[in-house]
Amino acid sequence: MTTDNDAAIQQWNTLPRAALEAMEPDGDFAKRHLINPVVLRMLGNVTDRRILDAGCGHGYLSRMLAERGAKVTGVEPTNTMFSYAQEKETTLQHGIHYVRADLTHLPDLGHFDAVVCNMVLLAIPDWKPAMHTCIQSLTPGGLFIFSITHPAFEQLRTTWQTHNEYRLNRYLEEYEIPNPTAPDYHRPISTYLNELTTHGCRLLELAEPGLDPELARERQSEDPGLEGYVHLPNFMIVAAERL
Repeated sequence: MTTDNDAAIQQWNTLPRAALEAMEPDGDFAKRHLINPVVLRMLGNVTDRRILDAGCGHGYLSRMLAERGAKVTGVEPTNTMFSYAQEKETTLQHGIHYVRADLTHLPDLGHFDAVVCNMVLLAIPDWKPAMHTCIQSLTPGGLFIFSITHPAFEQLRTTWQTHNEYRLNRYLEEYEIPNPTAPDYHRPISTYLNELTTHGCRLLELAEPGLDPELARERQSEDPGLEGYVHLPNFMIVAAERL
């Protein structure tokens, strides 16, 4: 990898405020229709449960969880997104405790009933310490949920637009995926799941959500390639229990 964690944080720190505002109140299109419903289902009833939103970004998921009765702590390393989340908390008064910190070097925040790491691990160059701290933040029997772009279908929309099918010619090695703000990092599915077992977790569920066909048809003219989301999973959500 050519980028270290500090450099990646600085790159994400350049995300413009307009991009954060565009994701209100419940994230972008993919989060609203593919990721959020699965994460919320996996969590179940969150009333009075202590939940760590690990790598909370601008805080949309923290706010959704707090509105459902959870006691939420959000951790975010970038000043831009942390400040935005704090600003929203000042206005909305959800009772969310935000901490500016790198997931690989968490302060002592106590233990949580659940930790959600939503579209974060794939953006961290040296990601294993982040998974370790997330799991160590759980009480025994606590739930760890993480979502990533599906490693087998990372370029789904762009290749579907070009070929009307998905094409892949690299999978087993790890590599950077260029993005406008900061790169993501491809790793095989087995890399993530094997790391879970290293830290004493039991896999509960692996979800690969597909897009509702009717919604894809409605948006096809404005979102070419969206049909691919009906047939193949662009995201992967994992739930595991700390033993």
